[in-house]
Amino acid sequence: MSYAGKNLRYLRKLRGWTQEEFANKLKIKRSLVGAYEEERAEPRLDVLEFICSMFKLSLDELLLKDLSASKTGGSYLDKRRQLKMASDAQVIHLVPVKAAAGYLAGYADPEFIDELNTFTLPMLAPGQYRAFEIVGDSMLPTPSGSVIVGEKVDTVEEVKSNNTYVVISKNEGIVYKRVLRNNKVRNKVTLVSDNPQFEPYQVNTDDILEMWKAQMILTKANTLQRWDVNQLAHLVTDLQEQVTSLKRKMN
Repeated sequence: MSYAGKNLRYLRKLRGWTQEEFANKLKIKRSLVGAYEEERAEPRLDVLEFICSMFKLSLDELLLKDLSASKTGGSYLDKRRQLKMASDAQVIHLVPVKAAAGYLAGYADPEFIDELNTFTLPMLAPGQYRAFEIVGDSMLPTPSGSVIVGEKVDTVEEVKSNNTYVVISKNEGIVYKRVLRNNKVRNKVTLVSDNPQFEPYQVNTDDILEMWKAQMILTKANTLQRWDVNQLAHLVTDLQEQVTSLKRKMN
């Protein structure tokens, strides 16, 4: 008995793809995906091999095992978790820009998180880490396209003012900013960009879903902006003026 059709449907839904999206990735017609899932047609060998490569499966596993079952040996997700836990290095899930919208809906879903790509960094202390790709110029000199590795912050009370965090909120999505707290106004935090051309703004703490304190910044070689002494002095002065102004407003 072949489980190819059932497994294709399971893997597609695991990634949250429509049949059209899955078909585009496989470079076949959408109608073929439907036919495969409904077992009206057998997938071609080249399609099966591509799916095996995409999901890190053997051909036997794809064809002969029910990947959704939680029988002896566990499901596909159980095996992925076991492989990740087998390593002593700190496993970090990466949230690329293209997955940002999905992350807002699936940040608390273990199945969604398990399908994100992972990497390890041996120099990190024990803890819960996640990596986020950022875009835009608001945190220059950190360039667009950098990856921020953050450590989980459980509550807003743990936030250290003027440190940088990846903040996930209902209205603002995923942003990388400096966070300022006002002890007198506990239901809001102020998010400040390192680039003084961007104005600070406030976010309600009730809207914040997650916060990750920046521990490392990963960026491509030769993408860091070069600054001369005058530029740096001007940048520091602007930041100091912004922080002073914000503190006055808070007090």
